[in-house]
Amino acid sequence: MNIALIGYGKMGKEIEKISIERGHTVTAKIDMQTEDSFNGEGFAAADVAIEFTMPDAAYNNFVECFKRNKPVVSGTTGWLHKIDYIEDQCQNHGQTFFYASNYSVGVNILFEINKKLAQLMNGVPGYKVRMEETHHIHKLDSPSGTAITLAQGIIDNLKDKNSWTEDRNSKEDQIYIEAFREGEVPGIHSVIYESEVDELKIYHSAKSRQGFALGAVLAAEFTAKNKGMLGMGDMLKF
Repeated sequence: MNIALIGYGKMGKEIEKISIERGHTVTAKIDMQTEDSFNGEGFAAADVAIEFTMPDAAYNNFVECFKRNKPVVSGTTGWLHKIDYIEDQCQNHGQTFFYASNYSVGVNILFEINKKLAQLMNGVPGYKVRMEETHHIHKLDSPSGTAITLAQGIIDNLKDKNSWTEDRNSKEDQIYIEAFREGEVPGIHSVIYESEVDELKIYHSAKSRQGFALGAVLAAEFTAKNKGMLGMGDMLKF
């Protein structure tokens, strides 16, 4: 499979390494520091594009890919207010788009555990739920897309929660998310249910970017064989 990388920073380089290890060819690397472009022969030869850039650049990257009928796998967060365009392109114009707020297989298992735990906590008295997330100092969006996905999983399954907030003085129907930015931390996420007598916590800590990169390459392999609006649940059969 031929892969175009959109974004060639630390994550892009890790994706390139794993792609080659799995027998794929990287035909284009589109980044401010490279000479490749959407109009180049390398991009034209790609079967799928993997996009990890910045929130303010992601949407335009998707538009450029769709102009050329290239399936996209994206791990950029912070742009979802424009997702209606992506859904329309997939539903009505034959485009293919795979999105995940986090490509780690472990985190996606955490997402499913989080939903089930929220269901179990309905009707259990005395517990308050909150969240913590920690990422490296270069991450621009706060809270992270992963934290928002976890929060939404709680909101959809815990009947007395309707929204999330970063305000420590949260309301009863809100989930407080505390976001930390420290050093080069790849990502730590916790969901905490606390009562006067105990604390129940589910937790995921990434050891490196490798898990995210592998998940993105697996998603590209899946996307090359499927159509429409796709996600980790489709690939992992959750």
